[in-house]
Amino acid sequence: MTLDRSIADALRRTSTGTIHTILLKKGVRRTWMRGPQPKFHAGEREVGRAFTLRFVPAREDLATPESWSSPRSTRGAIEDMPEGVIAVADALGVTEAGIFGDILCARMKKRGVAALVTDGVMRDGAGVESTGLPVWCSGVAAPASVAGLTFVGWQEPIGCGGTAVFPDDVIVADGDGAVVIPQALVEEVAKAGPEQERLEAWIMQEVEKGTPLPGLYPPNAETKARYEAETRKG
Repeated sequence: MTLDRSIADALRRTSTGTIHTILLKKGVRRTWMRGPQPKFHAGEREVGRAFTLRFVPAREDLATPESWSSPRSTRGAIEDMPEGVIAVADALGVTEAGIFGDILCARMKKRGVAALVTDGVMRDGAGVESTGLPVWCSGVAAPASVAGLTFVGWQEPIGCGGTAVFPDDVIVADGDGAVVIPQALVEEVAKAGPEQERLEAWIMQEVEKGTPLPGLYPPNAETKARYEAETRKG
């Protein structure tokens, strides 16, 4: 399912930190993925629906170079990725085996995949850089995925960096990492996010003027009323 353009634009104006706080206030605490960090072409905020991939620990009869030719392989998963999705790979935090390299990343880029987010690592770092695919990961390593992992499927619930991710949840990734927005809360977060960013920009202006923090951040009723009055004027 394609993400509505107005929702995507609103989320691009909202930092992962703000999104995490909005969800925290709704009781959804574990939304930031431990491990994925901006590594390749990750200078812009990326937004897209999650396309999930799942690895399990390597088992010698399954984790073989021959498995790459199987219909149930990372290659098959990539050919199933719709344009605009963010691929989210649960690599169990394994850092001694790279789940994707330059060729697979080039194919994802060609298919219009918006980004890749994983708690694992990449291989062929220089080649991945040359593909232009935005990647959030835990680093790089020379060994291939089968040195430590077995790929088992795609588009099913996963746990990436200690966070549950379901297909079609929405992922937002920026300089602070990657967060997941549960599908049922996407519209609420997209509505609240830009307004929270505007409020915090106004609060920052107040800080620069020398306004003390108590009652300002977080804003009390008086501060909120002043903010609303001043922004209506502007």
